[in-house]
This record gives sequence, structure tokens and C-alpha cells, in this order.
Amino acid sequence: MSAVKTDSFGNPIDPMVGFARGTIICSSLEEALRLRHGQAVAARRAQMLGAESIGVFTGNQRDFPIHPEDIATLCEEWVGPGLAAEELRQVAIGHMGGRGDDALALFNRTSAGIIATIAALADGKPIVSVVPPGGRSHASVVRGAKIASVAVHEIQGDKKWLDIIEVNRPALVVVTTVTSSLERLEDRITKEVIQYAHALGSTVFLDEAYGARLRTVLHGGQLSLQLGADISITNCDKAGLSGPRAGVLVGRSEFVTAAAAKGAEFGMEARAPIAAAVLRSLEKYRPDDLREESAAGQKLAEALERKMGKDLVQRSDLGPMVDEDAVLRVLLKIAGRENEKPVVVPCEATSALGMVLLEDHGILTVNTHGQPGARVSLRLKPTLDALDRTGGFDAVVSAVAQSLDKVAKLIHDRHAIAQLILGK
Repeated sequence: MSAVKTDSFGNPIDPMVGFARGTIICSSLEEALRLRHGQAVAARRAQMLGAESIGVFTGNQRDFPIHPEDIATLCEEWVGPGLAAEELRQVAIGHMGGRGDDALALFNRTSAGIIATIAALADGKPIVSVVPPGGRSHASVVRGAKIASVAVHEIQGDKKWLDIIEVNRPALVVVTTVTSSLERLEDRITKEVIQYAHALGSTVFLDEAYGARLRTVLHGGQLSLQLGADISITNCDKAGLSGPRAGVLVGRSEFVTAAAAKGAEFGMEARAPIAAAVLRSLEKYRPDDLREESAAGQKLAEALERKMGKDLVQRSDLGPMVDEDAVLRVLLKIAGRENEKPVVVPCEATSALGMVLLEDHGILTVNTHGQPGARVSLRLKPTLDALDRTGGFDAVVSAVAQSLDKVAKLIHDRHAIAQLILGK
């Protein structure tokens, strides 16, 4: 039996989500309540100061780019999906580098597509999940395996993944090319995994939520399905795509169809208005939008490094990150309580920080608006207009410093932190 993993404070890590839960955020239920409270905080700010007073730093643009004439045609639930089905399939194939006879399925979110695909294709066997060095599978991979009643064997791409595949002989190998924390797997390793898995008769599924564009635009990688996998999914509202929130699954027809059928059983399919918006989003995609997001994120990282130090601030392709354990240590240091046992766990500290950033400064992060299971580090990935809405680089860095000071004054008070995170 493997030892229970802990964070740097000794708190046991929940293997489903990869972070330690506490007495405020105990489960997915409290994460959902935190999201609901975050939405209420954002609504109050928008009502008082206008929607333009909020900048989105989650990396998810989440526009809904339909044309006025689409509302009565493509968005109509019965006939609409068929009107643009082939046009949508073709543009999705082009985006993902697929073959002319590949199929397309749309899901209401990428996590839904991952869960449905695993449930449809695991075939009662353990799945192998290959992830970038230093990264981990998205929670939806673990949840999909749980629904399929199979085990997950996760292995990083710089470790002995070949042995794991050889021993388990999975029906399905999941490869995450870029994690939500933006760790990246080299294309060379992805191709090697695909070739070896195919040689053993496994189906290969790429989680390319970020990777389909981040790898190709910022790192010169190949289009997703040109790497050789059977199917691949990407997210329609991140890394250069403007929205809507949806999962775009492309690949070999028999696998896509099976995943789509399973998704429909679970109510995970994207309905006609979402499909129409996906079409328009893919049509208007500009790689330069991602390059601009990345450049802004790097400038923000530089500014935050000057304030907090390079030892604390990590860089991703889309902006700065501060590990949740490091955030709690900073708060304890500011409060002069470094030698005390904290009354909260790191995910609660970053959630509280996120609420203050949102309410006081209009900086919306995953720490308030992430779905249950989302990563809990402080990540500032500015969407195209986020910095303009929040006053620019220096204003955002100042907001982080002020918010840390505000939360530090409460970090010893569990009840006050709970109120910040969940409301009254």
C-alpha cells in the first residue's frame, strides 16, 4: 500500500484533485459553494462599477461569438445542428490536423468529453495516463476512470512510461500534452508513447485542452492529430480561442462516435447554440491572439517577480504562477505567524486571496471561479482585455500585494477566512 502524499505543511493530499483539503474546503461541495459565492461577488462588482471593471485572469476568454442570423438558424435545436454539421466538422479537422474522414463530437465542456471518452473506451481495463514532467492528469481523467470502474496508472513523460504500458496493456492510453498548470510534454515523447501504445493495440487519446494551440503556436509543434493519436480533444475557450466553453473532440470515427454516444447518455453533449458558437470561434481563430496573450503574461510575470522574487514566482507560457503552499507561507510571514500551525490549508489561503482580488480589484481568477477539482495555485493568465480593465501591469502587481496584506491580517482566524471564501 503506497504512503499517503502530503503537502509541505503535512496535510494529506486528496489524490482525486491533487491538493490538500481542509475544514473549510472539505470536498467538491464546498468548491461549488465557493464558485457560487465568487459569482455573487463578481455580480455585485459589475452592478456597482460595470462589467468592464472585471478582468479575467483565468486564461479563458469565454465569449459567445455567434452572428445575429445564427439565432434563428444554427441555434435552433432541431434543424440547426444539421445545417452546419459538415462545415463545423471540416473546420475542426483543420484546427486539429485530422484526416478528411475524421469525425467530430462536441461536449458542454472539455472535462465532460474526457470523462465520456474514458467511459466509452476503457473496456474494463486500467488506463495509463502519461503527463508532462512535473505535471499531473486533470481531475476529469481520474473521475472518468472512476465512472468506468477502472484504475488509473499515471506516469510522467520523463519516467518509465513504457514499462507501465507494457505491464498493464491498456485499451486506452491518455496523453496530456499540456497541463492546466502549463507543464508541457515534448512532441518527441508524445509520438513515442503513441507509437508504442499502438504497437500493443491500445487506442491513444490526447488531452489537448491547451496543447492544440499552445504547443503549435508558441513552440512550433505539430497539429494535434498529426502526432499520430486516434482522437484528441481541445477546449474552445482557452489558449487563443475566444469561447464558448466547450470540448471539441476530433479523430477516428468509431472512437468519436462511441464517446459522443456515452456523453449523450450522461447529458454531456453540447447543444445547438454551443455548436454554432464553436463554429464561429474556430472560423475567427487568430494565432496572433495567443501570441499577444503570452506576451502580456510574460510582462506580468516579470513585474510580479520584481515584487515577490523569482524564488516564489514561477513562469508559464501564459503568465505567472505562485504555488499554493508558497502563498500560505507568504501570508504567514506577513502576519508574523511563521512558527504557528496554520488554521487553514493552502487551497483555502489561495481561495481567500482570490476573493479579495476579485472584490477589491476586479481580478477574476480560477481561485474564485474554478470548477470543483481545478488547480488551486495562484495563476494569473490574462485574457486579451484583462490588463486594460484592471489598470495595467503595475496595478495588478499592487493589487496582489494589497490583497496578500489584507488576507494576512485574517490568516489566523478560520471563521473569517471561511466567510471570505463561502460568504455568510
